[in-house]
Amino acid sequence: MVAVLVGVVVGNLPVLPSSVRPVLSLWTKRLLRAGVVLVGLQLAVPQVLALGAGTVLAVVVTVAVTFFGTLALGRLFGVSRGLSMLVATGFSICGASAIAAAEGVVESEEDEVATAVALVTVFGSLTMLTLPLLADGLALGRWSGLTVQEVAQVVVAASPAGAAAVGTAVAIKLSRVVLLAPVVAGMGVWRRAANSTGERPPLVPVFVLGFLAMVVLRSLDVLPAWALDLAKDGSTWLLAGALFGLGCAVRLRAMAKTGLRALLLGAASTVLVVGTGWVSLAVLG
Repeated sequence: MVAVLVGVVVGNLPVLPSSVRPVLSLWTKRLLRAGVVLVGLQLAVPQVLALGAGTVLAVVVTVAVTFFGTLALGRLFGVSRGLSMLVATGFSICGASAIAAAEGVVESEEDEVATAVALVTVFGSLTMLTLPLLADGLALGRWSGLTVQEVAQVVVAASPAGAAAVGTAVAIKLSRVVLLAPVVAGMGVWRRAANSTGERPPLVPVFVLGFLAMVVLRSLDVLPAWALDLAKDGSTWLLAGALFGLGCAVRLRAMAKTGLRALLLGAASTVLVVGTGWVSLAVLG
């Protein structure tokens, strides 16, 4: 969150030469995609399966309802399809990392990517602070993992309930990240079908395939602990640098034009993911 806010301040002050912005935009995409690839080393398929069928089903239901529900809300509020798809992906799966993956197959403007990241950062932080007031114990950990967007936010949200709750929260959160590849692939199929006569995006971006390869490598349990720790630190720094770059791309004047609609979408999507997560855990978890 700090990286985004610093980027917004720098990007809207007359301290950044216009010639630097295209280079910054290019490297922002590269850092984001490299960070997403390394996030795959935090995921192990056996860890997800150990959650149990009910919890895994709750994850799938929450992601699906939040994704498609946010798209419907975007149409209702008059938000562009590109921004709606970015927000839907970010809020339902894993925040800025998911937005970076979706940006590779969604037709959107640079300021829409920055707006989606700003929304998921702000509302994710609000959710992080609110959930501990509504639940405790392992219930808080499970709910946090199922609804909060960023891993760091999940840890903060679940920490009042203790280490066991944090471990459960992170495991459930990472199980949501596993759904990133099929969701992006689905969007790629839709986009290719919709643009059959024009330029067609890749079915799955190369860096998402890299993410999947890292998940497989992690699941094989062949890497030493120090390598996994190094990859985790590397992904954190790469994503922080990318979030700064995305913050620099935020134009406050441009956001003012669609600001209210975008804020309404972010708020509604937050209520949707939190409510769906609670119901899913109550019924399936």
